[in-house]
Amino acid sequence: MSVTCEISQKTAADSPMGIFERYLTLWVGLCILAGIALGYLLPGVFDALAALEYASVNLVVAVLIWAMVYPMMIAIDLGSLKAVGQRPKGLVITLAVNWLIKPFTMAGLAVLFFNYFFAGIIEPANAQQYIAGLILLGAAPCTAMVFVWSQMTRGDPSYTLVQVTINDLVMVVAFAPIVAFLLGVTDIAVPWETLVLSAVLYIVLPLIAGGLTRRSLIARGGQAAVTAFTARIKPLSMLGLLLTVVLLFGFQGGIILAQPLLIALIALPIVLQSYGIFALAYAWAWVWRLPYRIAAPCALIGTSNFFELAVAVAIGLFGLNSGAALATVVGVLVEVPVMLSLVAFANRTRTRFAAA
Repeated sequence: MSVTCEISQKTAADSPMGIFERYLTLWVGLCILAGIALGYLLPGVFDALAALEYASVNLVVAVLIWAMVYPMMIAIDLGSLKAVGQRPKGLVITLAVNWLIKPFTMAGLAVLFFNYFFAGIIEPANAQQYIAGLILLGAAPCTAMVFVWSQMTRGDPSYTLVQVTINDLVMVVAFAPIVAFLLGVTDIAVPWETLVLSAVLYIVLPLIAGGLTRRSLIARGGQAAVTAFTARIKPLSMLGLLLTVVLLFGFQGGIILAQPLLIALIALPIVLQSYGIFALAYAWAWVWRLPYRIAAPCALIGTSNFFELAVAVAIGLFGLNSGAALATVVGVLVEVPVMLSLVAFANRTRTRFAAA
């Protein structure tokens, strides 16, 4: 790994947490309440915002996620990527958990809860819809938001980028067959436009912009200029996250208020799956003695979900008002609180891992 990247990582790790990061759980909670309230009071506004989409990608959400990811991309030293192959264990854990374990355990939990535990509460036809939605979530590991969680745990940005990139390449060929197998169907309409457009919006464009910005800053003032600039725009990333929470909860505020018990029932297996997958990947990384800056993102990338793809496929297969679509939306609703709790746990246990 280059000296420049090492200096950048040390600076990021040693920098104190700002007020946004220190009280992020509080801000997210307030944004959840604000989103639900605004969605209830101003449904027309959120309907108009929801209609601003292309290939099932909401353009407003895309801009906000871009605002989250761009500051992190500036910290990436592309010259250090060649050293990632010297540490393959993190990639092995990421790929094994995401594609050999997570989809199947999510399907198992969905069947267990909705065909057995909730059998007397939910109609069988509806149960099958919720199972389908949870399968779609389990087969769609995170793409964009993992950069946020990586930054919050002081993860290695270059290694995180490689993990996400390889994961996305696998997703292109593995998502449809795994979902088709688990749903028991042979023909599934995967919105490839959504997958490709999301990858370009959330990874390629921010990476290019971040690389050009970094190159310009290095030319003008070296690493000190990069550090100063990223410190100034860091609040942009947190603001993007908070506004995304407001928007997503505003879109689904009516459903949450109308069916709170159903939302809780759907959320239960999702939450159990999230904590279980994190525990497995995090413990695996600890056993293999991975550095914390690789171990934390390695565990978080499988825990988080590519909700844009899951929601789009659920709507395409089963309809906008289907139980499958609702289940994927519940995945979006529990994502941020669960991931914040895991980020906090990872940060508290960082000393149990190697530092470099």
